[in-house]
Amino acid sequence: MVASEHYHVGIVVPDLEAGRARLTELFGVAWGPIVEFDALPILDASGNELEVPNRICYSASAPHLELIQEVPGTVWECNEYSNLHHIGFWSDSVTADSTRFSASHCPLQICGRDGRVPSTFAYHRDPLGFRIELFDVDLKPGMEETMFKPAPQVSSDTKC
Repeated sequence: MVASEHYHVGIVVPDLEAGRARLTELFGVAWGPIVEFDALPILDASGNELEVPNRICYSASAPHLELIQEVPGTVWECNEYSNLHHIGFWSDSVTADSTRFSASHCPLQICGRDGRVPSTFAYHRDPLGFRIELFDVDLKPGMEETMFKPAPQVSSDTKC
């Protein structure tokens, strides 16, 4: 369905810094900077426009690990079973791919919004219980230059 490649696996963690430290300790993972949004504009499956906090970071090497700070009461919430949150794919057209996934019994859960259509990213829930994230491939070059590069040892967190 999606024309582009798999590029990451998203994992929700209760504490972003502790998650980064643990995976570095276990696997030697190098991390890009932490990116933080005070109010990320999203659209939920019911059409509600929301703004939620969001803190994320990516590992420096592909396929990337994306760590997402838990936000209780949102889709980014830890649970007792698995905090594997989604499998991410680059998309040439988030709107068109999102429409195809919805038609294939993978309903839209939330998405970035530009008016009333999915833009930038979209989460779809598969009947098997996992999410698929479609992410705009046009953002790949900027992410490769910033989010996928090892962060300096000093704090270089970015606030958006």
